[in-house]
Amino acid sequence: MSLVLVTGASTGLGLATASALLDDGHDVVLHARSAERVEDPGVLERVHGTAYADLSDLDATIALAEELDHFGRFDAVVHNAGTMDRSLATQVNVVAPYVLSVLMRPPARSVVLSSGMHLSGSTDLARGGSYSDTKLWVTTLVMAWAGQRTGQRPDTLWHAVDPGWVPTRMGGAGAPDDLVEGHRTQVWLATAPEGDIDPPTGGYWHHHATRAPHRSTLDPQFQQTVLDHLAERTGVR
Repeated sequence: MSLVLVTGASTGLGLATASALLDDGHDVVLHARSAERVEDPGVLERVHGTAYADLSDLDATIALAEELDHFGRFDAVVHNAGTMDRSLATQVNVVAPYVLSVLMRPPARSVVLSSGMHLSGSTDLARGGSYSDTKLWVTTLVMAWAGQRTGQRPDTLWHAVDPGWVPTRMGGAGAPDDLVEGHRTQVWLATAPEGDIDPPTGGYWHHHATRAPHRSTLDPQFQQTVLDHLAERTGVR
């Protein structure tokens, strides 16, 4: 049994991930913006705990990190929360997982939702901010910390997941991919025996198989640029 945090679990992939983990007997801490946004209120009776915060608010995200630490060290964190709203995308898709990861006790594993759209993202952090851009940046963050496993984040295994274009509130009813397949990889990465996952850290996954991410995500110079930008933007280093 693992203790797993799932962010953005009020609906869609996050709710499906939390529900699957519960069905498998794991202790789940569910994060959502508010209890009223959880589409299946019954799941709230099954979880180990809940935490509510608006991840588009930096101060609220910092406070959330402190609140979540009271649950103890997580075996895994699934950074699922995301938005396509350009005015909020950088904060929710990139800053929030950065802040939570820096301020919380390092979990054994971190699984971060990326997207195939990251392949068309821009490396211009000053002018970018589209959904594609932010998924490129957060995937770079994953690869940077996976590469620093023996240094800055020694206790955490890092993975990024492309869940596909699935029929959620964000993806739209006409999305062509399978919602079930869209969350299975996250559940597996969060809970499978470490020896079953290859590579053990730094993978970019789609439906249980690794793919090559955008080459910029593996560029040490761009990795450092992303880390420096986030530290400056947040005041959290």
